[in-house]
Amino acid sequence: MTEDTVRIDGNALRLPGGVQVRFIRTLRLPETGTHALPPGLGEFPVRRVEDYGDRVPAEWRARGGVMLPVYLREAMWLSFGGTTEPAALQVGVGKVCAVSGKPWSSRLTRDPQNYVVLPRQPWLDGINSGKGTVRQFVAVPLGLGATVEGQVTGEEVWGGVQLQSFPLEAGELAAWREAERRRTEALRRMPQAPGYGAAMPMMAAPPAPGAAPGAAPAGAAPARARSAPAMGLGVGGSMRQEVYRDDRPLKAWAKEPAGRVFVHLVTPPEWRRITGEAPPPSPVDRAAYTRAGLPWFDYYDQDAMDLAPTDQLGAVQPVGDWLGDDHEPWQQPSPQQVKPLGDAPGKPVGDGDW
Repeated sequence: MTEDTVRIDGNALRLPGGVQVRFIRTLRLPETGTHALPPGLGEFPVRRVEDYGDRVPAEWRARGGVMLPVYLREAMWLSFGGTTEPAALQVGVGKVCAVSGKPWSSRLTRDPQNYVVLPRQPWLDGINSGKGTVRQFVAVPLGLGATVEGQVTGEEVWGGVQLQSFPLEAGELAAWREAERRRTEALRRMPQAPGYGAAMPMMAAPPAPGAAPGAAPAGAAPARARSAPAMGLGVGGSMRQEVYRDDRPLKAWAKEPAGRVFVHLVTPPEWRRITGEAPPPSPVDRAAYTRAGLPWFDYYDQDAMDLAPTDQLGAVQPVGDWLGDDHEPWQQPSPQQVKPLGDAPGKPVGDGDW
């Protein structure tokens, strides 16, 4: 039986239809050149907005959803590992579709495609901005015009990340489940041989310890609601990653979304003030990571078709155009460091008005 509400499971978001999304910290790429997939450096902690009452701005409470702490110019990617059944997932950045560049919609479209197909799409590191490439998600404040939202729409109103899931239509889902049942039975009858599991491009890290929801720091006065700094996603460097074309007909998917959630991006000082928890440590230095010989990743799937980029997203410029040059030193990983990757229940989260 599938859930009909959005829930947090650890630091993962579970949307109706078996969809699981985790937000992964990562190394920020240089804004020039095309690079291999950067590694994961642990999960962002995720908390429900409604658990913190008047400590969060009124507009956050109105939108509901969840929040996570992110540093200025910190990069992230979205992991969809753990998704149990086929789903079409819309990903918005400031209510601009990260796949099509079109305005946020409550309907799936195919021309251009405005969703990713799960679990076929294992992760998404950025906006679909080039043939076989994406530009990395990078956090920036609203008001500069550096966000994808600002560059595409000319306004910065929403910020954050939006997720909306569509399951298969009932008949299609029943047929898929039956095919999966038969496949599982066939696998059980096959002789078992030693094997190995494919590695996800991330290094697991425990969530940062923190106080119970709603707890204030020891000795601190209760936090008051105020207008928290608004954050959104701009783009950084380019990397080799495909956004897969859906091979099912559009009518295979449900016409209405099963669930949606608004993800607010919080600065680390505001995270501490609101939750009483210590934010994650500052991002890892890229050059130090590469000098240590730690892995980068290259993902190739010969059976999938990549979506062509749209004009709106292809024209989005990196955040350095607004924030200035990146003075952090860069060291290119050696070929031996790039690892090929082959064909490889909390309380309900409240929705709001957005």
